[in-house]
Amino acid sequence: MTSPRDVLTPDSLSMLHAIDKAGSFAAAARTLGLVPSALTYRVRQMEDALDVLLFDRSSRRAVLTAAGHELLREGERLLADMDAIANRVKRVATGWESQFTIAVDGIIDRTTVMELCEAFMALNAPTRLKLRDETLTGTLEALTSGQADLALGIAGTVSESGTTSGIHSHTLGPMRFVFAMAPHHPLAQAPEPLTDALIGQHRAVAVADSVQRGAGVSIGLLPGQDVFTVSNMHSKIEAQVRGLGVGFVPELMVKPLIDQGVLVVREVNRPQRVAQLSYAWRIPDGSEGERGGRALQWWLKQLKSSATRVALLANHRENQVRLATQQKV
Repeated sequence: MTSPRDVLTPDSLSMLHAIDKAGSFAAAARTLGLVPSALTYRVRQMEDALDVLLFDRSSRRAVLTAAGHELLREGERLLADMDAIANRVKRVATGWESQFTIAVDGIIDRTTVMELCEAFMALNAPTRLKLRDETLTGTLEALTSGQADLALGIAGTVSESGTTSGIHSHTLGPMRFVFAMAPHHPLAQAPEPLTDALIGQHRAVAVADSVQRGAGVSIGLLPGQDVFTVSNMHSKIEAQVRGLGVGFVPELMVKPLIDQGVLVVREVNRPQRVAQLSYAWRIPDGSEGERGGRALQWWLKQLKSSATRVALLANHRENQVRLATQQKV
């Protein structure tokens, strides 16, 4: 008799995921390069070994049962654990991570990040770099959920002590926010300080939180205010340059636009907004001591430089000059 250990293989778990994603056995079979009968037979083998039904076959779609959902959820965790074991073995052998993922908040200058990536790749290390674009609480979540090894641009610190469950953080620097709009926007001519009642009559531009779990956060929005939501800070700034709305933006990111009169800063009847930004990193289980792999050590060494930290927050001129030029054409 086939046992659960015989059928719970990486291939079978990936097969379940393919069926659930495709919505039918036939569609999944085409994706996997199998005939539908072979796929059905393998699922039956799993169901017999586990003594459960994994799919509700009463409709034309392949719908997971509660047991199927649980197996798929735990299966994804098992596959992730297997990948982690393989990566850990490689780290032990070489000292280099097989892949190093960096979650980069939209407030961080991409040119500086790319320059750092270029310098890292010049080492010819056996580590593949991966960048993740994140915003707001999604930046920290990418780290704490294990989807990233380093996070740049977290608001605040991870904890008062700076260390939580293998997560460490360090100050990146302060970022002041200003309330800005296009010079042709109605609020650009309104008397200062702008009140919430007046601001609430106009559309705000907001950046969507990239957090995967929960509702995320919204900053600076007023109850009942019309909102134009975009995916990142650069899109928010461009929307405000075009007069599509107003809102708080990082002063360092928009300074070239302010200097050229493409954006106008207005005082508001609220406390000044200054965010203390941090970078944080994760020490994976099995790492030797508190140092982590050689890729992490290299990136942390670069971040110890005050010039690097300033550049990550302040070097946004290239993108903003482009926006300013577009507005003048």
